[in-house]
Amino acid sequence: MPFKNILKALVDRIPGSIGAILVDWEGEAVQEYCHCDPYDMRFVAAHEGIILARLKELHSSGPVGQVNDVIITASDCHLIIGCIDDDYSLVMHVDRSCPASLALHHFRNAVLELKKEI
Repeated sequence: MPFKNILKALVDRIPGSIGAILVDWEGEAVQEYCHCDPYDMRFVAAHEGIILARLKELHSSGPVGQVNDVIITASDCHLIIGCIDDDYSLVMHVDRSCPASLALHHFRNAVLELKKEI
């Protein structure tokens, strides 16, 4: 399956990457690749989908522009959430030691690859 190959390549090329997951509009996992319990990735993705949905609402309520991706930096990690299209999004969990700009660069390339497959 091409989704798993794209996610594996993304996770493997970023030092400190914990995992990435492709989710649908309801926050349900389509495919994940991670170095942790897959349940943990699904749990994170379901909740991050809520955040992305709220940010998308900003687009419709004001002159913010279309939301493409967002980085949430916590004390020990970065969470990157991005839109693939109206129905699918990508969530990535990266250790805080990884530069967010490096992770975001590879994340955006993976989103472009996923858009071709969906």
